Amino acid sequence: MPRRRQSFEPGHARKFLVVVDETPECDRALYYAARRASRTGGGVVMLTVMDLADASSQWLGVGDLMRAEASEQANARLEHFAARVRRLSGVEPERVLREGKVADEVVRLIEADEDIAILVLAAATGSEGPGPLIAALASGSAAHGAWPRLLVPITLVPGSLTDDEIDALA
Repeated sequence: MPRRRQSFEPGHARKFLVVVDETPECDRALYYAARRASRTGGGVVMLTVMDLADASSQWLGVGDLMRAEASEQANARLEHFAARVRRLSGVEPERVLREGKVADEVVRLIEADEDIAILVLAAATGSEGPGPLIAALASGSAAHGAWPRLLVPITLVPGSLTDDEIDALA
């Protein structure tokens, strides 16, 4: 049985979860979440997931080197976006770095943190579809069926929105 969200209970605060990755639309989701957090007194959780399936098959420390390089890049990306959240909202975001499949780790983090109340994603602007994470969550293709187990609503931000357009909505 899923645990009840606690974001409005005493001692808790509503958090907006954003997946931080290399996609151009990531910034749109983060901008929206930062603006909503600022205006509603909430927080922002930034999740970066390293998919290092190939690292375990390497030998003589190559896998460890791959993991260290990926971790360094992920932490730099998180710091870059944390600075952006602070500038936009005055909120100090939480940073979470995990290893695995993105959709699986999104579900696990939401299950673990009862204050996460909204998952904010941005749709890709290209013709190839909304993006791999949105497709994985919508299809339930995560290892343990993400969609039926997703415990929070998703806010889907069009990736083509400008800062001003997001400000008018958030």
